[in-house]
Amino acid sequence: MGALLEVAAIVAAYGEVRALWDVSLRVDEGEVVTLLGANGAGKTTTMRVLSGLLRPLAGSVTFAGERIYRLAPPRIVQAGLIQIPEGRRLWPRMTVLENLELGAYAPHLRARRRETQDWVFSLFPRLAERRRQLAGTLSGGEQQMLAIGRGLMSRPRLLMLDEPSLGLAPILVREVFNIISQINARGVTVLLVEQNVRQALEIAHRGYVLETGRVVRSGSARDLLEDPEIKRAYLGL
Repeated sequence: MGALLEVAAIVAAYGEVRALWDVSLRVDEGEVVTLLGANGAGKTTTMRVLSGLLRPLAGSVTFAGERIYRLAPPRIVQAGLIQIPEGRRLWPRMTVLENLELGAYAPHLRARRRETQDWVFSLFPRLAERRRQLAGTLSGGEQQMLAIGRGLMSRPRLLMLDEPSLGLAPILVREVFNIISQINARGVTVLLVEQNVRQALEIAHRGYVLETGRVVRSGSARDLLEDPEIKRAYLGL
């Protein structure tokens, strides 16, 4: 499979503070690729650049053969590059169903909204059970499922997830990673930002490690799991 997303020599900053230095990575069609690193390494900043929320100072981002790094975020969403942000960011006073429907707001998605909704409910039966419940009354795990489901309503070609396991109990963490694998098995390419390094590498095909805004390691998920530096820095081994 060819490259769906290509990031070439991205440089980004917040004002005078440089956050990314010459970051390059690739995500091929059908892959799960994980972006690893400690807090402050530049993972979320990379996501913001890819989503169009932060304009890079240099470099380029190409998605499905189109250069997107100067496009507005709505255009990037329409192209099929969807981000599930850290912290879920649901509408707490709206129902599960209303939150999902907002994920299919674009005209070209509305015609298939019911079909997509049925797919989301097949992945998340608990959301189907709670479709009339206010999002703010869901458990943390259910809210994360809703955030992912809302992203899937946009029918992404590439789904970017920023720390989907953050704040979840271990049993729910396993469930979320299992769901990510299922989403990928159904044809959605995934870019995963995650501090739970072992779990991320166990479902990923490849990975990149960021430190202070630079890619310092990359390779197959298996090779990274066996890398002594990864074991020492991230796995406590």
